[in-house]
Amino acid sequence: MIRKAKAVWSGTGRAGTGNLTTDSGILDKTPYSFKTRFENEKGTNPEELIAAAHAGCFTMATAAALGRAGFTPDRLATNATLTLEQVSGNWTITTVELQMTARVPGIDAKKFDEIAADAKANCPVSRVLNAKISLVAKLE
Repeated sequence: MIRKAKAVWSGTGRAGTGNLTTDSGILDKTPYSFKTRFENEKGTNPEELIAAAHAGCFTMATAAALGRAGFTPDRLATNATLTLEQVSGNWTITTVELQMTARVPGIDAKKFDEIAADAKANCPVSRVLNAKISLVAKLE
């Protein structure tokens, strides 16, 4: 399986602008800039997209693992908070905090925690990131 995305940028890093496009078409010349990345201008940025990818990957991995263990979740919801900061003069993704709330009939907290921890460690996005990845998972 191969997935593709394309970035196009014009101008300098601070004054330039760019856009992102995915083969699926979900992103189609979606604008991004220094201000959307490092300030609070409305628009997307690579770190936001990584956080969304991580939330989606982890949530789907948890659902799959629950299914293999004989549980069907009513609802899984994950927020991913990614931190980008300077480390030795380089912008670095240093942490991703995953916060999940779940409704899973018939499961106890110990089994849920075990399944969620395994999904955090083994979802493809967790494995590709060179960052500390934390998890807060709780049953509702």
